[in-house]
Amino acid sequence: MTEGTRESPWQLTTASGTSKYTMYRDGDDLVCQVGSTTLTYSARAIEDLHAWLREQGDWVPLGAADEGKPAADGTVEAWGRSDSNPVGGWYGLRKGYRGRFGMYLPPLLERLGLAEVTHNARNNSMRAI
Repeated sequence: MTEGTRESPWQLTTASGTSKYTMYRDGDDLVCQVGSTTLTYSARAIEDLHAWLREQGDWVPLGAADEGKPAADGTVEAWGRSDSNPVGGWYGLRKGYRGRFGMYLPPLLERLGLAEVTHNARNNSMRAI
């Protein structure tokens, strides 16, 4: 069975190693299941984030933040909600649950062999491979 489907989701752990979650592709969406909470992101975020990381050419802080909180400038989280990214705003699709892009997407890119992610207790970063 192919990994990354509803039947066989990717089994992931946050960069800090504190939370396990699953993610799978459902058409044009990425469905992220964290406990009883479901977040959805545009699946194009995988390729778009990888391309942006390649442009940065170095380590970029993750900067995960909930939707209602500001994202630190220059972080993966800030880029994932910026008007200047390829979708012109949020990659998160479910209002109220659009944040945490910098927490849940980086481990997926690492799993897919597209990026390296640090695994410290706090202040993690990533870079493109």
